[in-house]
Amino acid sequence: MARSFEDKPGDRHGSPVLVGIMGPSGGGKTFSALRLATGIQKVSGGEIFVIDTERKRALHYADLFRFRHIEFTPPFGSLDYLEAIQHCAAKGAGVIVIDSMSHEHEGIGGLHDVHDQELARLTGGDERKAKAFNMLAWQLPKRRRRQFINGLLQIDANFVFCFRAKNTSKPVKVIEDGREKTIVQPQGYMPVAGDELVFEMTVNCLLLPGANGVPTWQSEHPGERMMMKLPEQFRRLNTFPDGEVLSENTGQRLAEWAKGSAPATRQFPDQKSLASARNVAGQGSAAFKTWFKSAPSDVRESVRTIMDELKKTCSDADAASLGDTLQEGQGSQPAREDDPPHQDSPQEAPSQPAPAPAGASLADVDWYDRGRQDRVKGLMLRASPPEIRETPELIEAWRKGYMDEQNGVPRR
Repeated sequence: MARSFEDKPGDRHGSPVLVGIMGPSGGGKTFSALRLATGIQKVSGGEIFVIDTERKRALHYADLFRFRHIEFTPPFGSLDYLEAIQHCAAKGAGVIVIDSMSHEHEGIGGLHDVHDQELARLTGGDERKAKAFNMLAWQLPKRRRRQFINGLLQIDANFVFCFRAKNTSKPVKVIEDGREKTIVQPQGYMPVAGDELVFEMTVNCLLLPGANGVPTWQSEHPGERMMMKLPEQFRRLNTFPDGEVLSENTGQRLAEWAKGSAPATRQFPDQKSLASARNVAGQGSAAFKTWFKSAPSDVRESVRTIMDELKKTCSDADAASLGDTLQEGQGSQPAREDDPPHQDSPQEAPSQPAPAPAGASLADVDWYDRGRQDRVKGLMLRASPPEIRETPELIEAWRKGYMDEQNGVPRR
């Protein structure tokens, strides 16, 4: 008999969120998880339950957050985790925090432990048979993990998973000089968990040591890049602004998105304050950074939504200020035969030689962003005589000689 199906307009109303927080000790995973859960609860309702495998670590914050606590002791099998989650759901949990999920992977009774037990059973303790039975021994723990994931996805609740992470590397094959060789390639901090579970996360962030709850979304390590997950919808909605800690506001924005309603907005106090931000940016990066650090948190949060515009304004102001300084410095210097030619016409000003201010060096400049750095380097390059611009060594020698002159050191 043929099955019948029903279709209806797509609507994410009521979609649960699965948030992953991975990182080594000291990044703020537990505290951040409780902050996110509190924000999610404001929208989704229900109680917060914490499944704690970390020797009651969540209770360190019991005076700051309200939650139900479950002390989860060994064995840490996949199906044991599922039973703990089902208990929370039956009690009306709206948000379930699991700290830590990594014990399911390498803890007592976890996936690797079950594999070792199975291998011992299949080989009868004969290590000579271990290689032959190794793959077969993975069947039971892998099947249990799949049961756990399938059961997890049927629970009508939001989740915050904490994953421990280790700094890892792995051998990779590369081609050098036409020959294949194996090198050890750093992977960065990788979650202690199965890939198939981590990939189920709605969003997955990395907290580096000392991060204090501020996630990292970019990395030079391929392993970290593979495990981070920030989908396009959250980029577009600016759910995780750069430099912002994981907080109740972050959790609320995630829950509003999952609910299908308009995401929680971060409103600037008033247009006068917004104009002030643009005005201060026009005074340069130093003035803007001082103003930004002293601004109230709600102002800073809203300003981040136009940060690209403000960075450009700061960069333009810095370049203009540098050009004024250069013109003043050139006016006070006696003409020399080897000086670059001057252009008197105001229309030609942008192409004037533009050495750096007296006593400065590229390393001394407090760069505000990469764009400003490129602008200043461009000014110094245009200031160099044409015949040396194509040779990096000569450019550096010319730059050092000019700096020495500005500091009163005669040319050699």
